[in-house]
Amino acid sequence: MAVWDNLTGQADAIAIFRAAAQRVPSTTDAADAGGAATATAESSSMTHAWLITGPPGSGRSNLAFAFAAALLSPGTPDGDLAAARQVDARTHPDLSVLTTEGVIIPMKTVKEAVARSQYSPSVGRYRVVVVEDADRMVERTSNVLLKALEEPPERTVWILCAPSEADLLPTIRSRVRTVRLRVPSVADVADLLVRRNGVDPVIAELSARLAQSHIGMARRLATNADARARREETLRAALGIRSVSSAVHAAARLLAIAGDDAKAITVELDAAERDGMLRSLGVEAGQSVPPGLRGQIKDLEDDQKRRAKRSLNDGIDRILVDLASLYRDVCMVQLGREHAVINLELLAELRTASVAGAPAATVATMDAIAVARQRIQSNVAPALALEAMLVSAIRRRQ
Repeated sequence: MAVWDNLTGQADAIAIFRAAAQRVPSTTDAADAGGAATATAESSSMTHAWLITGPPGSGRSNLAFAFAAALLSPGTPDGDLAAARQVDARTHPDLSVLTTEGVIIPMKTVKEAVARSQYSPSVGRYRVVVVEDADRMVERTSNVLLKALEEPPERTVWILCAPSEADLLPTIRSRVRTVRLRVPSVADVADLLVRRNGVDPVIAELSARLAQSHIGMARRLATNADARARREETLRAALGIRSVSSAVHAAARLLAIAGDDAKAITVELDAAERDGMLRSLGVEAGQSVPPGLRGQIKDLEDDQKRRAKRSLNDGIDRILVDLASLYRDVCMVQLGREHAVINLELLAELRTASVAGAPAATVATMDAIAVARQRIQSNVAPALALEAMLVSAIRRRQ
């Protein structure tokens, strides 16, 4: 099985990376990224630094790790099974992963990754460093990464992932080769869910459509009935807004739904991490933690709190994306384009909502959703941002 088999909708990008992985490493590769360049199928030579851009859910990280597996495999562009398993488990000795479960990537983490990037490969052709969410670095942290990209070791390859080139410093953009991903089709994502996760084709199509081709969210909706139920409750709560008071109550409910969704993702993981750390420290279940070890437990709890905050913010953002799809659908119905509706299961409610206002008012609500997303990213209290946004969604039946 090729490492590319679990990717979908990115044939052009796969062709670029497959051709690059096929090249035998040489001393000229490290200096091959002399300026900003967008890779094409005709320009697929190997270079020391890559940037994979694309909208959320397009499969940036999946493609980055598939490319890493191909580079770390002995002489095959389709990847060696043993190397691919190690990459999937993040245990390959020549792979470093720079990521964060918090809001930003800490300076310390970047410095550690840069230090490891100086080592020669131990078993593979290259040493590979994958930077997920490269846009989550503040400027001074990005400058630490820039130093490593300016003076790369011969056999080290950096693979950065970000939504767009504009999310990175111009000096970093000038030292990487960019490959832009497109949004995969609903059919492509549904087919992937069927092949990779064994999902029923009907549920797969539903989930891919509701997720608007976001691969990660589609998988979660397809494999978690509670997640689908929470999404439907979110949309129905918005459709039921008729007054300022109902907008305030809806904002509180949406915040609670986001919290429930975040807890569903983090609670089991937190417990497993804590149990694993206690075992590694030799602490039996139910035994009190010795004072000398409590600092390590405290560090783990702090990391988990940061992850919970990011998970909550991500959950709120997903709700806002879902609401944007809802009011887009209302606008489509108002304009007589029902065939373009995403939330088909709510078509009757969408028709009712469409006669309670004009298309201009619906567009204003969509603008308010975009503003709310920006405010929350700027650390405005989520409850206040949601309330202000939902007030714009008030519709009264004629």
